Amino acid sequence: MTISVSQAFSLSDDELALLPSDDDVEHYARHGWYLTKKLFTDDEVDELVAASERFYAGERSRTLPIRPPRLAYWDPSHGDVQRHHDYVHYESDPIARILRKPLIGAVAARLAKADEIRVFQSTLIYKPPIVGEPSNVVPWHFDRHYWSPCTSENMLTAFIPFHDCGEEMGTITMVDGSHRWEEILRDDTTTKHFAERDRNDLEVMLAENAAYNHVEVVKVPMVIPKGHMSFHHCRTYHGSGPNRSDKPRRAVSFHLQDGANEYRRFELSTGDVVTYNHDVLVRRTEDGRPDYSDPEYCPVLWRTP
Repeated sequence: MTISVSQAFSLSDDELALLPSDDDVEHYARHGWYLTKKLFTDDEVDELVAASERFYAGERSRTLPIRPPRLAYWDPSHGDVQRHHDYVHYESDPIARILRKPLIGAVAARLAKADEIRVFQSTLIYKPPIVGEPSNVVPWHFDRHYWSPCTSENMLTAFIPFHDCGEEMGTITMVDGSHRWEEILRDDTTTKHFAERDRNDLEVMLAENAAYNHVEVVKVPMVIPKGHMSFHHCRTYHGSGPNRSDKPRRAVSFHLQDGANEYRRFELSTGDVVTYNHDVLVRRTEDGRPDYSDPEYCPVLWRTP
């Protein structure tokens, strides 16, 4: 069942005023991250909270026909740990309707300097207010490592909290300018998700890559008011700390691809081929590759008129 997406890729005058300025686009190019203006109304954010609670209670608009091998998908048996649910834009129409607001795609298109933006993935996240919960700490990583089967170097992610989000709640934190570093120490392990790797190894990788580039590691916590969001480049190192507040940190990590992105075969040193979860779900291109423009799973969010 194909999820319908509005083809009226247009913005109101008020929405046009919310787009990144030329200076903002330059900031993103230099620093690898950008804090937006208020892109969602309070009512839209409140509906995200309500829809997420219904989702946790079992409400689904549809479910994935196949369970991909690396799917992040919390269930109550996992306990009171940090929750992740991939493909929430596919399984929950109430959440998807808000995430697919054309303004979000238009902002991404400005930052990525792309004519088209498609959804790549979305993950619903719930970080419980438990200071000592190990799963609440997300170690340093960048998303491009996990997207090795993609051709694009311009993919980006919107971090969308459902409330005011600051350091106390364990907000996302960027390593400033790290998307411009030349990478060293890349091996087969970098394609593994951070949850499958030793946190100390990831700390060492960050420090050694910074030293190789003759720069200091500058960590910038994103202080994000309700209705605002951050964007970061697919090569920007980021992570997050524990939730020290008395409320859960609720958010969606909304991964976006430019229209030029395609699947490519990516082999490890062992000869094994790296796969992404999409590869067992999306339709195939004429030459048999996974189609990362499949509108069911990767709908168009914005196309420049």
